[in-house]
Amino acid sequence: MLAGKLYTLEQTLQEAADSATYRIVLNAQHPVFEGHFPGRPVVPGVTMMQTIQELLESKLQQKVVLKKASQMKFLNMIDPNANPQVDVTIQHKEQEGEIKVTASLKFEVLTFMKFQGTFVAAS
Repeated sequence: MLAGKLYTLEQTLQEAADSATYRIVLNAQHPVFEGHFPGRPVVPGVTMMQTIQELLESKLQQKVVLKKASQMKFLNMIDPNANPQVDVTIQHKEQEGEIKVTASLKFEVLTFMKFQGTFVAAS
C-alpha cells in the first residue's frame, strides 16, 4: 500500500528466521506531506505503523492485522528531507496463533519510533 509510493525498500541489512532489519528511503514528494505539514513535512505515525505491518507481511509471506499495540512510542519526528533513510528492525515470535512483534524505526543514533504488539493472520 505504501511501498513504492511513500517509501522504497533500499536493502535488507540483516535477516534471520525471527528478525530482520530493512533500510527504506522515504519519498519526500509524496502527497501525504502536502497536508502533514506544508513547508515542514513529518512522517505521520499511522504510516510508520503501516510500514512495519507491510515489512512484516513481506517477511512472513502472509497478510496480517494488528490485534493489540502494547507499546507505541514516537520519540522523534521524521522529516523526509533531513532523514530520507530509515532503518526498520522487526523481531517476531509466533505463539498460539498470534505474532508477537517488537519493532523500531531509527537511523544511526536517532530513534524515531518503538513498537511492541500483537498481530494475527488476516482472514
